[in-house]
Amino acid sequence: MARMNEQHGGGPSHWWRYGPPGWNRPDQAATHRARPPWRSTVLLTAFVLAGSDFAAHAQPDRVPLDGYARVLLLVASALLLWRHRHPVAVAFGTSAATLAYLALGHPYGPVFLTVAVGCFGAVVAGHRRAAWAAVTLLWAGHVLVALWLYRWLPPAGDRGAGIGQEIVVVTWVLAVVALAELARVRREQWARERADRAEAARRRADEERLRIARELHDVLAHSISVINVQAGMGLALLDSDPEQARAALTTIKAASKEALGEVRQVLGTLRAPGAAPRAPAPGLDRLPELVEQAAAAGLTVDTEGEPPRLPPGAGLAAFRIVQEALTNVVRHSGSRHARVRLAYADGVLRLRIDDDGPATGADAGGGGNGLAGMRERAAALGGTIEAGPRPDGGFRVLAVLPSHLGEDQ
Repeated sequence: MARMNEQHGGGPSHWWRYGPPGWNRPDQAATHRARPPWRSTVLLTAFVLAGSDFAAHAQPDRVPLDGYARVLLLVASALLLWRHRHPVAVAFGTSAATLAYLALGHPYGPVFLTVAVGCFGAVVAGHRRAAWAAVTLLWAGHVLVALWLYRWLPPAGDRGAGIGQEIVVVTWVLAVVALAELARVRREQWARERADRAEAARRRADEERLRIARELHDVLAHSISVINVQAGMGLALLDSDPEQARAALTTIKAASKEALGEVRQVLGTLRAPGAAPRAPAPGLDRLPELVEQAAAAGLTVDTEGEPPRLPPGAGLAAFRIVQEALTNVVRHSGSRHARVRLAYADGVLRLRIDDDGPATGADAGGGGNGLAGMRERAAALGGTIEAGPRPDGGFRVLAVLPSHLGEDQ
């Protein structure tokens, strides 16, 4: 789903929700800055020139279009080529060219469209004050010409503008600015939505990376601990008791094969995301296997309570917690005896793993990655982990897992 969301190939609803292609994307924004918008500018220039000719026929009282008028129209339109690189200069330039065009008495027409596009680009680019100043300059100049300077400017015999005409001009200016502000707000919303989606994708990637790291740590730590103990036993008994050494080697072979199988399963999810795993995730139904593996490492494990039927997520978390706890006993405890107690009631599984100690090694208190992984597994299900020395000696791991959330996980 995340991959589909990142491929922007949706229809109109997708366009309105996430923005048109190219907005707020650094690579395409750089392309826009490097390549002036020739096509749209040429089309707009042709429209302005043709529309001004048509408007001139409908306004015989204004000064006809001459060479100066057409140059001003071309200047106002050509400035739009730089509206992405220099939006402020374009906004003021189009306003000034349009004001000069009107001051010379030429007919009203689509020349205002160049001001609208220039100011729109400035607002969208974040230069709101410049856009407001540009349209205010145009409006103030028009008021000055229409109410006072018209006596000395062409066309001859022109009369001053009325209040109604100025209201129309003000309405047009406000409409242009309002549309530009609406586009700016919507663009900012699109930028925030894209940033939120990118952050969510990064968060999902981090969570998946941590999940795989936990799986690999739990699988390898347990199996390598068993292999280490059996390898030491085999070396010690190689000469005095070859049969016992052979049994240790057999245990090493079985433990390494199981570890390789589980590592392949974890790595398989990376190679084919979304594909169903080839083997079911381990659960508490494999608790007897953990007991046998612990026994092969010289640890006697007593179990109390029947393993309940749990959803896959909760079952995997419970299995890994017991596996890591027993691995820690093998590696960090001087005791060769551990107890696992299971209690399930009201949708909550309580796991307790005890050993009688004493602790051995510098990290025997539980500061390694194993306990951190157990806490992360429990937290993912809304549960808790308590781990620490017991008052009477030894070490205890107590896990409380709400299994009803396991299916969602």
